[in-house]
Amino acid sequence: MQNADKEDAGAECGSLIWISGATEGIGLGLARNVPYGDARIINLSRRPHPHHESIFLDLADPESWDNVGAHFADNLANFRGARAIFIQNAHMKGMTGFVGEVPPDDYARDITANVAAPLRLGEMFLRAVGESGFAGEAGLVMMSSSSARSPTIGQSVYCAGKAALEMWVRVARRELAMRDRRSVWVTAVRPGFVDTPLTRHVATMADDNYPIASQMRRQMEQGIGVMDIDTAARQIWAALPTDQSLLLFGEQVRREA
Repeated sequence: MQNADKEDAGAECGSLIWISGATEGIGLGLARNVPYGDARIINLSRRPHPHHESIFLDLADPESWDNVGAHFADNLANFRGARAIFIQNAHMKGMTGFVGEVPPDDYARDITANVAAPLRLGEMFLRAVGESGFAGEAGLVMMSSSSARSPTIGQSVYCAGKAALEMWVRVARRELAMRDRRSVWVTAVRPGFVDTPLTRHVATMADDNYPIASQMRRQMEQGIGVMDIDTAARQIWAALPTDQSLLLFGEQVRREA
């Protein structure tokens, strides 16, 4: 379903929901568990969604970020519904490995896609909300991880990116409060240990590059402390909107003694 017809419909719907990476993992679960029956759901990713409108987003390509920012602005300018929400969920599968051992171009791309892109996209959404004059509820969800506080060997960029994201949320919330923008909420979410293509990808790594990989595999095989994407998504939606800067769900990977 492509953009022109959908943009016309956007002015009519009650809820405008952007989800990055809605074609797999938690993003897929979030898209199919949206609790608003009148929602226009927009997938932002490199792959089109089979059931929802899709806008191309490549986290490693800043030009695609600008296109997404323009889409936020264009659609919010005419939107008169009750709520507009952006969930920054997408994550590029980076190069798991030790600092100084990962190919430099891959490491740089990982920083661009998984540190810079989420912050820039979040800023673009908040800017578009403010400049559009949209008067309804506006919400921004930034998908984080327990790795924001737990230094995971082999995941230097991932951990740094999530820590930066959570601090960005804390600062943005204070700035919104100072401007008395009470209808806008921003939060970070640590969804817990969820069985997704990303977690399965890193679980295949060798322990000498990613020491918790074998433990992740065992927990997924035994179903210990791991959620499916729909359970994770329903928990997140049930907690929104929120006045909290951080929402915590589930468990992280259990580290063996």
